[in-house]
Amino acid sequence: MLPGAGDDPRGELVRPYAVTRGRTEPTRDIAIEAILVTTARGAQEAPYAGRHKQLIAQLCSHSPLSLAEISSHLRVPIGVARVLVADMASEGLLAVYQQSDDESQGERIEMLERILGALQRL
Repeated sequence: MLPGAGDDPRGELVRPYAVTRGRTEPTRDIAIEAILVTTARGAQEAPYAGRHKQLIAQLCSHSPLSLAEISSHLRVPIGVARVLVADMASEGLLAVYQQSDDESQGERIEMLERILGALQRL
């Protein structure tokens, strides 16, 4: 859990659409199981990119995380996390590693099951 995330019993008071400035569609398609890593540029510039982007950069600099895990850590809907992550990837703050379309559906299901297990353990 992020520092200070559990301090307020009322939870996050900012509406999800305010976090993304009303946008609901990401600038690029990012799968829920995509693995994200903070780039060197992201480590330098994220502190000036806004609270949520800074938190994402911090999370992904310690260890690679999936989009689903970021959504869980930030306690925001997956759509909000997807918009933020897509913006960060477009700005060069995050590197995105996704499975290619060549991989079988069985491999994708196995990956999703591992991610689901990790989320349930959080």
